[in-house]
Amino acid sequence: MKTIRIHYLQHVPFEGLGYIETWANERNYPLTSTLLYEEAKFPAIDDFDMLVVMGGPMGIYDEDVYPWLKAEKAFIHSAIEADKIVLGVCLGSQFIADALGTKVYANKQKEIGWFPITKTDTAKGEELIKDLPESMIVMHWHGDTFDLPDNAVHLMQSEACVNQAYLFNNKVLGLQFHMESTPDSLLNLIENCREELVPEEYIQSEEAILKSLSECNTTNQYLSSILDRLVGKYT
Repeated sequence: MKTIRIHYLQHVPFEGLGYIETWANERNYPLTSTLLYEEAKFPAIDDFDMLVVMGGPMGIYDEDVYPWLKAEKAFIHSAIEADKIVLGVCLGSQFIADALGTKVYANKQKEIGWFPITKTDTAKGEELIKDLPESMIVMHWHGDTFDLPDNAVHLMQSEACVNQAYLFNNKVLGLQFHMESTPDSLLNLIENCREELVPEEYIQSEEAILKSLSECNTTNQYLSSILDRLVGKYT
């Protein structure tokens, strides 16, 4: 089995890999990182096989506040052009959508908490998510959304946000939601973004979010299946 060298982009200290780190370590996949809140230094394209782009509270259009966004966008685009395996989580899925030439913008409402996603009609025969049920509860924490990139397969949707997951070229995956959340990582996210938990239709209270922490284990196991299938063709 081929070793997959994984490089990940992290935008803030409190949104790391979560369960993805456990998954990689269990398979002895080496991990390297670019911590954009410290220094925007990217590796050579030949130095990794898979790129993981994590979440963050900023928008991909906030270049005046975060000047490194422009370089990050170019790097992600280069990784896709180089035919790397690419995974984007939340903000990461928006970066990938942008790199694939589609629009990223504010959704009609924020979606924060444990809400269901369902498979689209076009995704029901998709091998990548064959182990997932037709509908499942996952963790959301996002305010922006995106148009579906051209030639991408629309995989998942929710009541609050139509474009929740997509697959491009069988190896570029965008997930708007947080299947990687662990109890610890979610507690860290709440601690740093608690001010967003205001009473709205698709925003749960802190108490409601914490009450469902046990869902993390279920979503982690489904994410493990997705990741194994995503890299399986290339190992």
